[in-house]
Order: sequence, then structure tokens, then C-alpha cells
Amino acid sequence: GPPELDASQTVALDIPFDQKQFGLISMGNPHAVCIVDSVDSIAVEDIGRAVQMLPQFPDSVNVGFVEIVSRTEIRLRVYERGAGETLACGTGACAAVAYARLLEQLDSQVSVATRGGNLQIEWQGIGHDLMMTGPAESVFEGEFRL
Repeated sequence: GPPELDASQTVALDIPFDQKQFGLISMGNPHAVCIVDSVDSIAVEDIGRAVQMLPQFPDSVNVGFVEIVSRTEIRLRVYERGAGETLACGTGACAAVAYARLLEQLDSQVSVATRGGNLQIEWQGIGHDLMMTGPAESVFEGEFRL
């Protein structure tokens, strides 16, 4: 579906880190997206937790960190509300592409590299649905005995 964009698009958040500029986007769940130089050098846990605790997010927020590799490729790490950093986040990938597209930094078809694998996101822009394709893979199997 189409993303819901905060009217201000980018806000400065009061956190004790260099990364303060975040785009606020809803994909049916709230996302705060930050563009960074390298996702490998970001303190995802610390910054993600700090953003989630801010009063403007009373129900918490998923926090995405985006490294723009080219106009057709990004790298993404997401700190999800209630879960911490995850291997992949489909709505986070969509929010990241939507935000970077609004800043005119990406083309309409983008490959998103996460620690759990790659996703393809296509978005023509405001008024259009986002389309995501990618693999569904089992990462855990277990039993629970009562």
C-alpha cells in the first residue's frame, strides 16, 4: 500500500547522538528513518532505544538506518519496537525507500540489503502503492511442550 507521510517529513530528534534527523513514515506501523554514511558503524541498539523512548512516540516506533549505496541500492538495519534489531523488516524497507525517494536520492526500483537477505522495493511516488518482493525463509524451528 501507499506510505503515510508525516507533513514535516524530516524532524530533528532530541537524542545524545550525531544522528538526529529522521523521516517519519507510517506503513501501517510507525517508522523513524535516518540516512547514515555506513550502517556498519551505527550504534543501532543505543540509538534505536533512545529514539523509541522519546515522548513523541508514546506507542514506540521502528527505527531504520539507511546507507545509500547508489540510486538503486541501499543497505538497511532496523531496530523494531518490542524486538530490538532484526535480521530484516519488510515495512522498514518500504519506509526507508519511501523516505529516500522523497529526498530524491533513489530511483523507483531499489534493492534493499538487510542482514537477513535482499528485498526489491518499487515505488513510483506519492499516490502509488509500494511493491515489495523477496524470499520467505525459515530462520528457526523448535518445539514447545506443555
